[in-house]
Amino acid sequence: MNTDTNKISSFFETEYPLNKNGLKELLDLFSIKKIKRNTKILTADKEEKQLRFLNKGIVREFYSSKDKETNINFYTEPQFITDLSSFIYDLNTKKHQEALTDVELLSIDKNSFRQILNKYECGKSFIDLSFQKLLKQKELFEYNRVTKSSEELYNELLIYKPNWLLTIPQYHIASFLNITPETLSRIRKRIS
Repeated sequence: MNTDTNKISSFFETEYPLNKNGLKELLDLFSIKKIKRNTKILTADKEEKQLRFLNKGIVREFYSSKDKETNINFYTEPQFITDLSSFIYDLNTKKHQEALTDVELLSIDKNSFRQILNKYECGKSFIDLSFQKLLKQKELFEYNRVTKSSEELYNELLIYKPNWLLTIPQYHIASFLNITPETLSRIRKRIS
């Protein structure tokens, strides 16, 4: 196994155990894509056709309206960054994704992925576990957004996502917290 698939292999072995033959066959189907900084990876109103794994770099995920963009997530660690609802249910996504740094992705097209999961009879558990995690994260995110102040949300980032605060531009963090960059600056001054 080459070094480019070590992170995804480790991810699958930890999160979604497959038999060794199935894992090797799956990993052999992933291709490497290098994406330059500020390049769109995913655009709203298009169907997700690839399962993408972030191997290196930082990606922001956001919604966009006529007047503004609102960040909803950042990906900084080796993990899947695919809009699973769009990918699994063949729907158009409502999300956008953009590379904040140069990015290395591993990707596999939807049909190849489905064939390998069906062949090794692990598809249902992969999808079920993925959606359980996604739902749990979404509920926590929504709960926090509704019940906590901007300062409390920032404090949670300090505790749970300190790498975001070190690597992601502050105006993107402000958008994620749904505040202005100036408000973020005041919160940071109060806390430090």
